[in-house]
This record gives sequence, structure tokens and C-alpha cells, in this order.
Amino acid sequence: MSEPEGPLSERIRLSLMDDISTGVLAPGTVLDESSLAETFGASRTPVREALRQVEAAGLIEIRPRKGAVVLPMTLPRLLEMFEVTAEIEVMCVRIATHRITGAERAKLTDLHDASRAAADTGDFAAYDEFNLSFHEGLYHATHNGFLVEQALALRARLLPFRRTQLRYPDRLATSHAEHGAILRAMTRGEPDEAARVMREHMLNAGTALARYLRFDD
Repeated sequence: MSEPEGPLSERIRLSLMDDISTGVLAPGTVLDESSLAETFGASRTPVREALRQVEAAGLIEIRPRKGAVVLPMTLPRLLEMFEVTAEIEVMCVRIATHRITGAERAKLTDLHDASRAAADTGDFAAYDEFNLSFHEGLYHATHNGFLVEQALALRARLLPFRRTQLRYPDRLATSHAEHGAILRAMTRGEPDEAARVMREHMLNAGTALARYLRFDD
């Protein structure tokens, strides 16, 4: 009987993305399917699926008969991506402030409250899940399908690095506080303030990533 492909390929994907985005797997590293299958105790099928997803995120290039190669990523390029993402998220939160329903606001508040324990205890993996759900909830609260598609597509490109920046010391607590400020501004019906805090939130994430990876040394 084969292993459950979905959960296992997801575990492999997250592990590879973490290792690439934190520099454990350096640019130019060749990822061999057989070696990865042995490392994760898996068949090649979930490994191949994970590699396809990591390639879609722009972290590797799968080359016929040569395997998957880790692509280079520079700090200027990463900060450009965070800058563009910040503006998309600003647009989302500005529109969502006007259009969010009571049920959507309650769900975001519940997510924010539930994420406090993960932030307080430094549970990186749990907080990452809450963080993804919180931002996705904001996208959907715009009630603009095209904007949601664009926000999700851009998030997919930056996802490994948005995850990695949460590893910077005290970033979980800071991120949680920033989410709270965004929610308060939205609840008060202040789109400009919500947009300002969101832009700061995303640019702070880029700074945390640079510091965590010690690009500024």
C-alpha cells in the first residue's frame, strides 16, 4: 500500500522550502529524487509532487535528466517582493474595511485571539498556520474575486520567506500585535489607518527576514 501522498508531500514541501529559504540548501544545490525519498522514507511520487510545488514557488528549477537545482535569491529581489506584496495587502485591507461582514470580522477576531498562545509560547508552526488564515481572511473580506486571486498568487511566490521571517526573535509577538492593530482600525472603520498599519506590518516582515538571514552583516 502506498503512503498518503497529500500529507507526506506537504511535509516534504515545507521541509524543502524551510531549508532553501533559511540557506541550509544553498543556491546551486542539486536535489535528487532518490536521495530525498530515502531521507523522508517515502516513494518518489510524493517527492516529485513536493518538488513541483517548490518549483512553482520559484525556489528551484527542475531540469530534465539533471534533477532539481536550488535557484539564487538576493536580498534586493526579496525586498522588492515584500514591497509589492505590501501594496497588494494594503489594497485588500483598505477595501475589506468597507466590505467586511460581521461574521467575517468575528472569524478574524477568533483567529487573532487563538493565535496569541502560539505567539506567547513561540510555537512557530502553529502561528504560521494562524498567520496564513488571518491574511487569507482579509483577502476574502474584500469580496473582490480577482483581487483575491492576485493576492493568493503573489503570496504563493513569497510564502517560504513569509514563513521564515517569523523565526526572527520576538517576531511572533510583534506580528500578533500588528494584527491586533489592523483589526482595531478596521473595526473603527478607518481604512487609511488599517492600510498604514498593514504596510508597516509587511515591511517589518521583510526587515525581520533580512535580519534573520543576516544579509545586513
